[in-house]
Amino acid sequence: MAGELRLTQGLGQGMVMTPRLQQAIKLLRLSGVELQALVERELESNPLLERVGRDGSDAPGGARFDDAPPVRTADGGLDAADGPGPAIAAATSLRRHLEEQIGLDVADPGERLICAWLIDSLDEAGYFAGDAGRIARRLGCSPARVEGALARLHACEPVGVGARDLRECLALQLAERGQLDAPMERLLDNLDLIARRDLDALAARCGVDGEGVRERVRRIRALDPKPGASFETAPAQTVTPDVHARRTRRGWTVTLDAESAPQLAIDRRYGALARRAAPPGGRGAEDRAWLREKLRSADWLLRALEQRAATILAVSRELVRAQREFLERGVHCLRPLTLRDVAGRLDMHESTVSRVTSDKFMSTPRGLFGLKDFFSGALPATGGDGGHAAESVRHRIREMIDAEPVSRVLSDDRISVLLRESGVVVARRTIAKYRESLNIPSSVQRRRLKSARL
Repeated sequence: MAGELRLTQGLGQGMVMTPRLQQAIKLLRLSGVELQALVERELESNPLLERVGRDGSDAPGGARFDDAPPVRTADGGLDAADGPGPAIAAATSLRRHLEEQIGLDVADPGERLICAWLIDSLDEAGYFAGDAGRIARRLGCSPARVEGALARLHACEPVGVGARDLRECLALQLAERGQLDAPMERLLDNLDLIARRDLDALAARCGVDGEGVRERVRRIRALDPKPGASFETAPAQTVTPDVHARRTRRGWTVTLDAESAPQLAIDRRYGALARRAAPPGGRGAEDRAWLREKLRSADWLLRALEQRAATILAVSRELVRAQREFLERGVHCLRPLTLRDVAGRLDMHESTVSRVTSDKFMSTPRGLFGLKDFFSGALPATGGDGGHAAESVRHRIREMIDAEPVSRVLSDDRISVLLRESGVVVARRTIAKYRESLNIPSSVQRRRLKSARL
């Protein structure tokens, strides 16, 4: 019969994301500072929880962290609160903006790691404030290789980022515009005269007439002396390592930092009271019901902290195992490594590994590294989990251009917007580089070619 409704039964497997499981997954993402803030809030709100000494004698964790099972989750329907906050779309940090470009533009894992150190050495204005020689010694590579990575950074947007001084910053921007000729070079060598508006002295030193000097000075004044200042900035914070990797005579050891493994316990007096049966009715029954709820909450937190610690340890040990040659010999031995590689070896979901390695740091004999620094080969997605291989992005650019009609030829800016809407953040200049590497003409040239064929 048409329109007849029927009830059917079937069996299937699925994963129910309970509130507790969602909270456990969120706990993995927290940085050490965020975790400490959460623990302090729990200590204030739950009288059954108490902080214990760090000597391990009364600690609920300690050696048990190695025995607690790592978290293995396959995401399926997390609530929106698990994702990045609303500010992520509106404001982007300079570091994230540069890392996304380097992720697409630099294929060599070692060079990517050098670029990451250079990015960490930028000040709020976008200038390189570090020491190339010191970075080279830390990473076990030549100063020339660090200089080469710095040149890669100079090719990123915003133009002028990574400059060591104002002159270099302005020169990079002028070179990008095709305006860095010999007279302009001499003008940049005399920025003090520009500041004093001494046009006669500038004309004499540059070998051009007064109008030529004025025109060049106008171009210089139109440049951005602080290319990094327009990006979101946050107060500088001291980074505390979550794990420590050390080489011993028996091999490499990885241990948790005390701040990443808060030592909490359940107060024995309150715990015994909560477990004691209460007489029916009356105020005592309500109090014990409240205590039992606090006991369940405290017990869950302790188990979740143990699982978090065990998962961080498991992932960190795998990273050290995979990148041991880099730690021992230098950046030239950094291996290609992806989230999928680590997830497969640990029987975890890629999103779990992504959460564990976000905003976590490892102290090593070569210095302090973000756990994300040990990976290479993919551009992070806007959602924070997974990634996009550079070659796949090139393929998508070619597909988009192949499908464009003559009436709507896509500019590099438009391609960047469309990719961002699909979850891939690629700067316009990177689009142009990829398009040129594919021997695809510019949008203006393509429009002329397509019109000529009609």
